[in-house]
Amino acid sequence: MSLPLHVAHAAHTLLAAGAVNNPAPADPTNGSSGTNLLLSYVKWGSLIACAVAAVASGGLMGIGHLSNRPDSADKGKRALIWALGGVIVTACAIPMINTVFGASA
Repeated sequence: MSLPLHVAHAAHTLLAAGAVNNPAPADPTNGSSGTNLLLSYVKWGSLIACAVAAVASGGLMGIGHLSNRPDSADKGKRALIWALGGVIVTACAIPMINTVFGASA
């Protein structure tokens, strides 16, 4: 029997046997403050890295325009857009992580 057919048969057998148990979320760290501290450092570190990248890309745009190097200015513009995108992703991920870890407590 091929793997996809075996998986489909196993899933059908499992679902036919009854309802699938859906346990509540559990905190795998048992409330360890070290894990929370590590997550806090990573959150702040990612925001700081995005801010540094945004400032550096602004400088690269300025240097590129002043030194008549349009390729550097274009790299700075792309880097600024990616840095701002990183800020948006990080700003959306932080509340999501807080919600997940808050739900498991």
